[in-house]
Amino acid sequence: MRRYSAFAIAREAARYHSGWERAWASPEPKSEYDVIIVGAGGHGLATAYYLGKNFGITNVAIIEKGWLGGGNTGRNTTIIRSNYLQDPSAAIYEKARSLYETMSQDLNYNVMFSPRGVMMLAQTEHEIRGYQRTAHANALQGVATEFIGPQKVKELCPIIELKGPRYPVLGALWQPRGGTARHDAVAWGYARACSDMGMHIIQKCEVTGVHQDKGEVTGVQTTKGRIGCKKLGMVVAGNASALADMAGFRIPLESVALQALVSEPVKPCMDVVVMANTVHGYLSQSDKGEMVIGGGTDGFNNYTQRGSFHHIEETVRALVETFPMISRLKMLRQWGGIVDVTGDRSPIIGKTPLGNTFINCGWGTGGFKAIPGSGWAFAETIAKGAPGELAAPFGMDRFIEGRFIDESVAAGVAH
Repeated sequence: MRRYSAFAIAREAARYHSGWERAWASPEPKSEYDVIIVGAGGHGLATAYYLGKNFGITNVAIIEKGWLGGGNTGRNTTIIRSNYLQDPSAAIYEKARSLYETMSQDLNYNVMFSPRGVMMLAQTEHEIRGYQRTAHANALQGVATEFIGPQKVKELCPIIELKGPRYPVLGALWQPRGGTARHDAVAWGYARACSDMGMHIIQKCEVTGVHQDKGEVTGVQTTKGRIGCKKLGMVVAGNASALADMAGFRIPLESVALQALVSEPVKPCMDVVVMANTVHGYLSQSDKGEMVIGGGTDGFNNYTQRGSFHHIEETVRALVETFPMISRLKMLRQWGGIVDVTGDRSPIIGKTPLGNTFINCGWGTGGFKAIPGSGWAFAETIAKGAPGELAAPFGMDRFIEGRFIDESVAAGVAH
């Protein structure tokens, strides 16, 4: 793989950019691999990358039924934060956030990580108490956050209206080292690095069945034929329950659509990420000037990857009183992703009832921020055959034992 650099750009400019090579190969599948990862989104590609980097396992196929990064990785609002209340959550999200800081250098690919800071607004007395509690927990966890007052909120985000008619801004939980990254660049950077290690990225290859013998996985049936494997990793987000059903087991998961939209581009007016959880909306400005707007999940189970009018109305209506300027903007585009939601709003990482088969799912609405930490922890689980310290609390057995990692209310919002 030829390294990207300023010198490479200058060289290619001199020959009209005719010498750039493909970022990753598109080979035909082999008959068997040491590990098959199903799902070429951010989590699947990160898993494959850390299998190679941390454990030297490179005889790996990443199988994707659509196109690389075409699922939730390319259908989110790119928020990165780690200010969660529960210790296991804070640990894995902080690992992810720290890996984002050096990702561009590690992958030799600019993922446009922007540590602009994330504010989670307190608009009720209950939220003040909740976020102060989280700030104290974060201090014990080594996660740098603080609770700030309304004037500091206004200083950081001048376009905000502090004295809203229903929900005034009373303060915020502020994580200055949170931020955003370019979602498709994250997938592309991991894909390029995986391909350079000799891994096979196989697109337009849908898994239609899971082969097993004596309780152990032996391979998968795909639209490109049977592919054998010694270990299988399932990382398919909202389609996790369907893939698990093919393998003969069930997981405590629901699939729902999460929608978002962007406005027409405007001049720079906001250089932080703001989450208003009481009214359930969040807002940031992209490098192109678009206001990136998101809200809550649909209220019913579905596999839809498109927007809807009710989402525009509910989310924008909620945000207009806190950010009056957006009432004058036109919507540019809208999209949806299929998110996988567990009962405690925390992920599932670990072994499955089928031998040598492992699953990583249940990230719900917070999957993008977790990509590198998730990949790091899941790669260790697959390589060693058992979860390591980061992944251990997130096994499926917690639902049997009643050992929940409840982030549905504890963290204010799971985004």
